[in-house]
Amino acid sequence: MISKEMEKAINEQIRAELYSSYLYLSMAAHFEADNLRGFAHWMRCQAEEERGHAMKFFDYLVDRGGRVELMAIDAPRTSWSSPEEIFQEVLEHERKVTSLINGLYEKALAEKDYPSQIMLQWFISEQVEEEASAEEILHKLRVLSGSPQGMLILDRELAQR
Repeated sequence: MISKEMEKAINEQIRAELYSSYLYLSMAAHFEADNLRGFAHWMRCQAEEERGHAMKFFDYLVDRGGRVELMAIDAPRTSWSSPEEIFQEVLEHERKVTSLINGLYEKALAEKDYPSQIMLQWFISEQVEEEASAEEILHKLRVLSGSPQGMLILDRELAQR
């Protein structure tokens, strides 16, 4: 049985993961409106991945005898000035999620909740990948600054995800 404090923290994380999905879907809509379909595709995939993360926490909580309580999700931002601004926000957002996951792990350590520690190891590794991916695309966008041809090539690359 999972503690009530850990149950509450995981429910908060479910909300954070669903917000991430909602944010990336909003970014996809922005890219669709700008006719950058590859960027939009990447964001749609990212949104689906984040929903999958929420469901991992959901299922884990159920498996541990906890109760899932879905909470309201804030509306995400809907417009940005450039793809670079969007990916800067993605990187900052992923860093925030990393800190949330780390906080959950610290709570699991303090409670000697070994099953949660093991489950959270996957998320800790996943966040390394998430941040690296956002940083890589942001770097490419900075290199391409002002190059319409480069943007089209990157759009095609992101469509391959």
